[in-house]
Formats: sequence, C-alpha cells, structure tokens
Amino acid sequence: MTDKNENLIASEHYSQLPSGFLYEKFAEDSTRIGPGHKIILTFDDGPSAKYTPQILDILEREKVPATFFLIGENAEANIPWVQRINRNGFEIGNHTFTHGNLAKMSPERAALELKTTRSLIECITGKSTVLFRAPYNADSEPQTYEELEPLVQSKRDNYIAIGESIDPNDWDPKMNADSIVNRTIRFATQNNASIILLHDSGGDTRQPTVDALPRIIKYFKDKGCKFTTVADLMKVPESELMPPVKRSWKNDLNFFFASASYWIGQVIYALFLMGIILSISRMIFMGVLAYVQTKKEKKLWSEFKGIPDGLEVSIIVPAYNEEVNSIRTVESLLSQDCPNIDIVFVDDGSKDETFENVKKAFEGNPKVKVYTKSNGGKASALNFGISKTNSEFIVCIDADTQLKTDAVSQLMNSFYLAGKPTEVGAVAGNVKVGNEINMITKWQSIEYITSQNFDRRAFSLLNCITVIPGALGAFRRQAVIDAGGFTTDTLAEDCDLTMRLHKLGYIIEHCNNAISYTEAPETIGQFLKQRFRWSFGILQSFWKHRDAIFRKKYKNFGKVALPNILLYQILLPFLAPLADLLLVVSLILSGLGLIVADPYHIILYYLIFSLVDIAGAALAFAFEKEKFSKLVWMIPQRLVYRQLMYYILFKSIRKAMKSEIQNWGVLKRTGNVKTA
Repeated sequence: MTDKNENLIASEHYSQLPSGFLYEKFAEDSTRIGPGHKIILTFDDGPSAKYTPQILDILEREKVPATFFLIGENAEANIPWVQRINRNGFEIGNHTFTHGNLAKMSPERAALELKTTRSLIECITGKSTVLFRAPYNADSEPQTYEELEPLVQSKRDNYIAIGESIDPNDWDPKMNADSIVNRTIRFATQNNASIILLHDSGGDTRQPTVDALPRIIKYFKDKGCKFTTVADLMKVPESELMPPVKRSWKNDLNFFFASASYWIGQVIYALFLMGIILSISRMIFMGVLAYVQTKKEKKLWSEFKGIPDGLEVSIIVPAYNEEVNSIRTVESLLSQDCPNIDIVFVDDGSKDETFENVKKAFEGNPKVKVYTKSNGGKASALNFGISKTNSEFIVCIDADTQLKTDAVSQLMNSFYLAGKPTEVGAVAGNVKVGNEINMITKWQSIEYITSQNFDRRAFSLLNCITVIPGALGAFRRQAVIDAGGFTTDTLAEDCDLTMRLHKLGYIIEHCNNAISYTEAPETIGQFLKQRFRWSFGILQSFWKHRDAIFRKKYKNFGKVALPNILLYQILLPFLAPLADLLLVVSLILSGLGLIVADPYHIILYYLIFSLVDIAGAALAFAFEKEKFSKLVWMIPQRLVYRQLMYYILFKSIRKAMKSEIQNWGVLKRTGNVKTA
C-alpha cells in the first residue's frame, strides 16, 4: 500500500515468496548393492571410430544394455557406429552438438545445439530421443547455476535429464583401468547408486575405460545386480524415451547431408592414406632401382673398352621460329669432342629469320647442312633430317638446347657399354633446366631432376624407359627406320617412338653423364602451353599402345612402364594437387561446421604427404649430386605448381575424351640458357 499524502510505500504484502530453481529427482534404485539392484551403464562423448566398437563388442558379448549420450558432431563423423548402437537396441541420448557448456551459451545457441543433435539422431536411427545429459554437469544432485541452467534449457524441449551417481572420472588421463574399477566399486557401495558414467570418446585415449569395462560388469554380475536401461528404471516403455519418427523428406534430406559429410571425411582420409602409401612405395622402389643401376653402371664402366673408331654420328636439329637460339645451338654442337659428326639443321617453315640466319652463319662449313621445308611439325622435320643422312647413329636435340662438350661421346659410349650395341635402339640423355631465372623455371628444374631424370635412371635397369627426351636423345638409325620413324598422330612423337622401339624388342638406355641444358618456359602461359602438349601427347601415346599393358610379350614395358604411366602420370597426379585443395576446403568447411573433420589430423596428413614428397625429391637430388638448398623451392611449388599440373592434366583428359585435335604449339624463346 502507498501513502497518498507522502507518496511513499506504507506497507507490503507477499502472496508468494520468490524461490530458486526447483527440480525433481526420480527413478534411481535406492536398494543396497546386491541381488536385484539395478545398474545402468552410460557412455558420454561418443561415438568414436576407435573405442565405441570395442565397447559395443564387450556389451554385446556380455549381453549388457547401455545408454549412449552422443555428441552431434561425433555422431555425424561416425554414422555407422550410431547405426550399430541403434540396431543392437542400446538407448541413445542427446549430449549437445559440440559438447559446449549450455550455461555459458545464449538460449538460442543452446536450443540449436539440442535441436541439431536430435535431428541428426532422428535421421540416422529413425527414432527421436528425450534423454539428455548436460556436458560437464552430469551431477545427480545439481547445486550451482551452471549445474541447474542446462536442466532448465533441456526441460523447455521436453527432455528428461539423466544424471549420474557413479563417476570414476575415467576421462582423467591419469586414470588407469585399476583406478577406474576401484573408484566405480567404491562409489557404488558407499551410495547404493545405480547410474555409472563412463566415456567412449573424448580425450587422447579411452583405452583404460575399455580395459576396465569387463571387470566392472563382472563385479556387479557377481553381486547379483541387474544391468538394465533407463526406460526400465523409469518403468516406462522404451518407445516413450525413443519414440519412432515418421519418414519425411526433411529427415531424408538431413540424412543425405549427414551421410555426405561422413563420406567426404572418409574420402579425404582414404585419399591421403592412399597417396602416402603409393608415394612411399614408389619412392622406395625407384630408389632401389636407381641404386642397383648405379652400381651396375660402375661395373660396366670399369670393363668398358671404348667405341669403334670411325663411328659416324649425325645430329638432327629441327627448328621452328628459333632465331634467338639456333646459331648458338649449332656452335655448341661443333664444339663436341666426338669425332666424325655432322649436323643436319632442319627449318620447319619458320616465320622468322631462323633459316636465313643459320644458313648465313655456317655457309661453307662441311659439318653443317642447313635445310628448310614447309611447316609440318617436329616429327616431320626429324624424319626429313634423318632422310638426309646415312650415319649409323643419329642424335636428336631441340634448337634451344645447349650440350656439354662430351654429351654426344657419352651417348655413343652407352650404346657399347653393355657389349650389346645392336640390341640398344636408343639412349636418353640427362636434360637439365638452363635458365633458372625465376620461380617457375626453378620449379621446372626440380621437376626435371626428381621426376624425369630420376625415373629414367631407375627404369633403365628394367629396360622400360618410355620417353627419349626431345632435348637430347640418341638413336640407332636402323632402329628408327624399323619402327617407322617419327609419327605425327600424337603430340609426343618422342614418347611414341620410344614405345614402338620397346615393342620391337630394342633396349632403351639412359646416360646420366650426357648432359644438356634446355630453355624452360619462363611465364605461366608458356609453361601451360608446353605442359599441355606433353600431357596430351603422353595420354595419346598411352592410349595408342594400350594393347601392350600387362602383356608378357612386351616384358617390363607392358608390366611396369605402362602401368606406371596409368597410375603415377594419369591417376595419382590428380591426388597430389587434390591434397592441397582438400586441405583448404576441409579446413574451411570444418570451421563453418558444415563437415565434421579434425583440422589437426587433416594438417598432419598433409604434412606427412608433403614430407614424403620432399624425401623423394631429396633422394633424386642425392643421385644427381644437386644442391639440396634448391629443395626449399618445393614449399611454394606445392601451393601453385601442383595446381597448374592438375589443371593441365584435367584439361588434357577432357580434350582427349572429346577427341579434339591439338597442334604442336610454339614457345617464345629468350636465349637465357646457361651451361654449368
């Protein structure tokens, strides 16, 4: 009442005094531990792919029921184990989606945590749930606000909060199986309690819980206790706690997205694992082959008696718009220490001054023959050059290539090194990048060392080299004629010819000491143009000679070389850049909560994948005696170069499937090649 004269409160009357939270505790068995006493096993924080199956195996073997309080994000990441829990009749409860403290969340966030987890359980199991346990606050007698507030929030959504009365703190990393068993027994007997709180996920390991569980079950069974369910303790049908839900498009859609999230995570893991295993296996395999080949070469060199006197060698130089490099290239060839060589320079209808410049520079030199013809591509230019010579051996190089002075001699030595000169059809030279002037050329230099030269060294032992590089390769002239010369039906005429020589039974050797320096593309655009031609040409060559794959008749060419192209040059190259892409995408989606994936594991797999890649590169560098400091460029290479290669391969396969015709292409030369 108020005093109207003084405008003050004169008296007050309370119809009901304010109070704090009121809650009701019910259903727990208060009888002494012994025959007939009811025990409920509950497991929080799961499921996990590692420990939940082990716990289920124990429960099923002992025919003991249990209740699993699932974290939504863990359930989404382990859908098969949620389905197994449901299929085998275990109760399922809601433990929020992220295991956050509901008392510290906004009401809207708390409601969303419960709603999304319930929806996930419904779409996976076909049943809803009213069972709830609050993270961090499962105490059977809540006292504080943080213990009581989650109960209030869950009550708004008609949940029944399931507490615990036996908590052995199995989540504590310091706990072992003995401690968990002893604490469980002590708390149960002291309080005549019923509900045991254990964990099947969370933390670094739940192995002590798994080890303790059979002993806990045995103890209570020996005491005559009955393991039961929450529904039985409450004396209600199970359908009241986990009511079936009608199938609807909404549930089907939820299950589709949940399944997609699960399988995306599984695919990411499988791809990384497969890539790591394949990469390590290949690295070891190639390393062993390269080592054995090196030892074999040392022995052969110790027994080598030299090449026959008077051996004639013709060097074929096809050129198209090579006015920048052509004169310098021919001059480097004239400085070769190999006697009895002649140079056949073939201008393939250049639109610049290539032909005029070379003809003028070497006019009157008996060792240099200069020809021009209408444009027909590199293969036609090579065939034209071969037709203009009768030498027993021919060396084919690109017009931008600079050779070490002993390169041709080293190639010729390789024909006679094994003592079977007539069986050797071709010898691959060692091609290096001679213009390491920017990052893109440095990346290509690493690739030449780690992929091309190292592979040829290893595969030389098995006689299954698939490409005599256009930058430097030597051929027995008769072998080329037997194989039908260079063809124009692929963009990789060197790869196609090498494969045809294999089919004819010729040996293909590699000469690591025959070193040449080539001009690598210096811009992204030029690089893409060159690599697309290479990639598309290899696809064409592989498809053209697919009849030899796994054919005993073609020995290691069919059993090793072609499968290697299929797996490591067509299929696996998708995986290497895809690893980078999946890393970024999965981390973003995980951060947004759209997929469940542990970012630490994703980063770990990526680092392992990268370290394996670097280890393989280091092995190749060791064989090539290259400076290891160059490997630092592999770090940015993974972020850019791999993606470019992915784009090139995808484009090549797409055009191959569409049967689109491609041309040779022209690269802009700068003349920046330097020899070491």
